[in-house]
Amino acid sequence: MRFDPSKDIIVVSGLPRSGTSMMMKMLEAGGLPILSDAIRTADEDNPKGYYEFERVKKIKEDKGWIPEAVGKVVKIISFLMVQMPPEYQYRVVFLRRAIPEVLKSQRQMLVRRGENPDASNDERMTQLYEKHLAQAFAWFASQPNVEVLYIDHRRCVEEPRAVAEEVNAFLGGGLNVEAMSMVVDNSLYRQRA
Repeated sequence: MRFDPSKDIIVVSGLPRSGTSMMMKMLEAGGLPILSDAIRTADEDNPKGYYEFERVKKIKEDKGWIPEAVGKVVKIISFLMVQMPPEYQYRVVFLRRAIPEVLKSQRQMLVRRGENPDASNDERMTQLYEKHLAQAFAWFASQPNVEVLYIDHRRCVEEPRAVAEEVNAFLGGGLNVEAMSMVVDNSLYRQRA
């Protein structure tokens, strides 16, 4: 599938707390336009911003925003990807992070918000996430209009230049790889398994 930035949609996806905001910042630094509304502002959990577009969360009922995403980068968590209409071409940069790290990060976020971090069972959540990811990967593989580049979160933090080069190649070249690699902040990799 040949990438055409004037017709295709670039999606950054993954589980919540998997590094999607970091990748959005990398792509923005690389020179790509971002579809974001800045409603969810930076905080202690994501000090460099969330890069979200609120209408994405209601994609089942509202797909009217999708033409706005053509030629841009939009963040869509993996659970919502199956809702994307098939008449578009998607280049998906999918962040994969160890599930224990995802759960630690989510728990820490709940603590900061004053919510009960023990409300969910880690073993149960791990099973749910593993099942979901298997379904998501199978769905990606079955879609002729979707091409995916899987990026390991830890590797992105530890080898940002190499990852930036891979992402640049996947998206057809022309991105500022140096600027992309410079935005990765190792100090924000706080929950490690």
